Amino acid sequence: MDKKFANILILGFGFMFLFTSFQTMGNIQKTVLDSIKSEGFEADGYTSLAIVYTAFSLCNWLAPSFLSFSGPRGAMLIGGTTYCLFILTFLWPKTWLLYLASGLLGAGASITWTGQGTFLSRCSNTKTISRNSGIFWAMLQMSMFFGNLFVYYQFQDKDISDESRTLVIGVLIAVAVLGLIFLAALRPIPDNQTSNSELQENKNAIDIAFDALKSAWKLFLTKDMILLSWTFFYTGLELSFFSGVYGSSIGFTEKIAEKPKQIVGLAGIFIGLGEVIGGGLFGLLGSKTTKYGRDPIVIMGFIIHAISFFLIFMNLPNDAPFTNTENVGYINPPLAWLALVAAFMLGFGDACFNTQIYSMLGGVFVRSSVEAFALFKFTQSVAAAISFYYSSHLGLHAQLSILLVFSIIGTGCFCIVEWANKRRLKQIKTEQEEYDDDNNLSNNRSKINHDDSTSSNS
Repeated sequence: MDKKFANILILGFGFMFLFTSFQTMGNIQKTVLDSIKSEGFEADGYTSLAIVYTAFSLCNWLAPSFLSFSGPRGAMLIGGTTYCLFILTFLWPKTWLLYLASGLLGAGASITWTGQGTFLSRCSNTKTISRNSGIFWAMLQMSMFFGNLFVYYQFQDKDISDESRTLVIGVLIAVAVLGLIFLAALRPIPDNQTSNSELQENKNAIDIAFDALKSAWKLFLTKDMILLSWTFFYTGLELSFFSGVYGSSIGFTEKIAEKPKQIVGLAGIFIGLGEVIGGGLFGLLGSKTTKYGRDPIVIMGFIIHAISFFLIFMNLPNDAPFTNTENVGYINPPLAWLALVAAFMLGFGDACFNTQIYSMLGGVFVRSSVEAFALFKFTQSVAAAISFYYSSHLGLHAQLSILLVFSIIGTGCFCIVEWANKRRLKQIKTEQEEYDDDNNLSNNRSKINHDDSTSSNS
């Protein structure tokens, strides 16, 4: 096993453990906060989430500058520590402390994910980026599977006392620390960007950081990045939908099962299965992706998501996102198995989009991978914040309509960039072949002249 592929596996394990802890905490956060409110704790989970996304989106612009000091490994370690601190605050419930930790988490998340994308790019080339993106995504999404499974078997319909809360948070912190140990074990990989290192050596650290910020802004204004931003935006909308709105909608639909809350846990597991299978499949098919392009997989993800939106539209009532409801959708009564099928499709379609976005950013934008991944997370987090706002005001049908419209726009824009990249690569290949033919012709002429000269002398 080569050093770079070993790093991909270590990176995957690090994020799997770190986000197993964080995803599980997110799943039980409402229950934990409700149990603490009985002790006079008044912090609101939605406010905490809004702070996280606001800090996340703003700090993504500063992430490239931060990485110019710390490098991707240092950024992931520092950012990962903020996830541990956020979970730790639930042991000492203070409103101001939770909100402060939420802001730190948003900032930490920006450098964690920018560092991850940059490091993944450094460990890959144009032939391995699709495979590595798929493998990493599958390992990362195992966290969603394990987290939901943990919640389903341990905390479903149970109150969390002070003792159990301390035990649970202690276990989650230990799992997160295990993830940090894996990230600390990453072996250094040299930067594969082709910037002028001699010019960089003559600049101080502040100038380098400022140049990174300017470079991110210049990249953001390019045609390809403007088009891809629509794809990034859609992934933020559908991420917030399947990670928050969909589960709540199932849980509030009382006629879907005797205990709808149990279906919520199963839906999370099926979303995780879809993510893992999708990421693993595209990792195995990485060589095919390199040969035929990324656009077929993204188009497949769009079709799968469109079908899942239709199934959800038919199966769940319009007021399902808000509160417990006796209403039903067009299918009466709602079908639990159909809700799980739609959950799996949401996860699989999300894997289609995200693995190919990682492949695109790590392969096409290799010269500015830090800025590219920062802009991806910035746009995605802005979309998630917007979705978080309107999801508490719009019915399920309106939300599904928004998702469908942006899925069409995002898929179309991704394909435009991918097709343009294919044309560029084809043109470069043609020019290289013409150059080689000219060189061969010139060499043959020189050889003929040399042979003629030799014959004449003889």
